[in-house]
Amino acid sequence: MSDHGDNSSGLHRRRARPLLITSMLLIGGLTLSGCATTATGSATVANESTVTTSEVASTSAPATTTEQTVVDTTAAAEAFLATLTDEQREQVLYSYDDKTKTTSWSNFPVTFVERAGLNLEDLTAEQRTAAMAVLEALLSDAGYETVTGIIGGDEFLLENSSSTEDSLGQYYIAFFGDPSDTSAFEVQFGGHHLGINATLDGTADSVTFAPTHLGSQPAVYTDSEGNEVQPLAGMYETAFAFYDSLTDDQKAELYQGTEVSNLVCAPGDTCDYPTGTGLAASELTDEQKQLLLAVIANWVGLSDEETTATALAEIEATLDETYVNWSGATVYDMTQGDGIYFQISGPDVYIEFSNQQGSAGADVSGYVTSGWGHIHTIYRDPETDYAGSVTQQASTGMEGGPAPR
Repeated sequence: MSDHGDNSSGLHRRRARPLLITSMLLIGGLTLSGCATTATGSATVANESTVTTSEVASTSAPATTTEQTVVDTTAAAEAFLATLTDEQREQVLYSYDDKTKTTSWSNFPVTFVERAGLNLEDLTAEQRTAAMAVLEALLSDAGYETVTGIIGGDEFLLENSSSTEDSLGQYYIAFFGDPSDTSAFEVQFGGHHLGINATLDGTADSVTFAPTHLGSQPAVYTDSEGNEVQPLAGMYETAFAFYDSLTDDQKAELYQGTEVSNLVCAPGDTCDYPTGTGLAASELTDEQKQLLLAVIANWVGLSDEETTATALAEIEATLDETYVNWSGATVYDMTQGDGIYFQISGPDVYIEFSNQQGSAGADVSGYVTSGWGHIHTIYRDPETDYAGSVTQQASTGMEGGPAPR
């Protein structure tokens, strides 16, 4: 993504805007670690009023089965909808097969590609807390920690970077289909470095996350309490564990060169799912195959244990027909080189991980915000993106965004 240029008036608006997502997490009694806590004190909201936040901690345990995830997420979605006005409900609800599902998300900022649904920045404190409760019900503790860590990174850039991009820290939520545990619906949530498309179907007892975009900038940052946060550390760690397990001959098949590529199938874009390049998984040992599945689990393993196991089993069944390729660095050392690119492409999984070579003007002194420090990824299912409800249409670019309602 290119630098968005200088805009002094935009910079003024950006610095004046309250930390709404961070405030929302405090209001909900949630930290960037994804763990429930009890919050007291106050937080600034959209109208810059003060909201008392005593004893608002979440008390529900994360689901361990697909059925419970569907039930809990449905209940949380219904509770969120109950906080909205009629006009807001109209904005957040779409038909299940509305093509907007495919055109309203991207790895571009929300000022470039308009998102569907409601901007959390425009909601009350109660409504924002209820919106985040939907994500908390949908995701495992680890998955929620990943998502809130990504959000925290955008907030870090908002407060500390040189970027004049007004959209940093803005996130949207939308539902495609009426939330129900007896029919299919999708939760769409995202902003710049995040685009979740989770389809839940109580009749089929299934939860899928294809397609989903997870990104981070910077890859490592310090939160307001002085804690170091690395939301996508697991991606680096599992990827290099897989790479380091390979023989020299396998690495020669895998490696495509020093140049780090951008995403071939960008979030919200059409894709012909290139495959056959690199190392065939059929050439891996059983141990190496498990290490490759551990890489894949960073994307398919966002929710409960049963949902994760089901998705990985489906991918494992066709793993021998899957190819992996790799470019860039061959040692996990974030102080050297321009980072890495890898692609996993098979009948039931398509993943790309790319270190973006530009900082997009979001530089912060002392932090790496390009290369190793600027991550874009995509996870898709070549057979059943969006659970087969719609066909992807291009959204990346200024033309993308929700269709007229």
